[in-house]
Amino acid sequence: MNPLYHRAEFMLSAPNLQTTPEGIDYEVAFAGRSNAGKSSAINTLCNQKSLARTSKTPGRTQELVYFKLDERRCLVDLPGYGYAKVPLNVQLKWQKELERYMEKRKALNGLVLLVDIRRSLAEYDLQMINYAAHLNLDVFIALTKADKLNRNGAKNTLFAVQKQLKDSTATTQVELFSSLKKEGIEQLHHWLDAHLDEPKKA
Repeated sequence: MNPLYHRAEFMLSAPNLQTTPEGIDYEVAFAGRSNAGKSSAINTLCNQKSLARTSKTPGRTQELVYFKLDERRCLVDLPGYGYAKVPLNVQLKWQKELERYMEKRKALNGLVLLVDIRRSLAEYDLQMINYAAHLNLDVFIALTKADKLNRNGAKNTLFAVQKQLKDSTATTQVELFSSLKKEGIEQLHHWLDAHLDEPKKA
């Protein structure tokens, strides 16, 4: 494992694009439904138990949460989406803020999309993938909670998602992921290593 991720630490929470940190060259954002296991994935990825706060109330994070890896590189936890208890006006506000962030943030160099393997790709997941393609952002799709299915079921879902994205214009990598079993960590580390060092595609 790249020791870079072990050194991750909370940097700041930014309510909008204007308050994102300056001087960062590369960052990768983590997106997904509010109950997709995003915080657990970030904690497992960085081998820390409480780096990203997990909440019993999905949809609680309403800011861009920055985790600093070193002076030049960060991971960014985006607000979860698709949770009914978040008021509509808040959802719409954050949709606009996220669009502004993804379009204007020059340091953004890739998107990790976390999808509960038992739900597969929802409409908003597909919208995020298509939006990332529009912005020339590569996408790593982690099918989380893979331990909840038997091996054949997990593999079948993986193949189904890969087939679903076959004609997509997005550059995607789809992997099984389990925070509990540490599955998919190595693949995500390799992908992050590349996307935290290369300029975004023109």
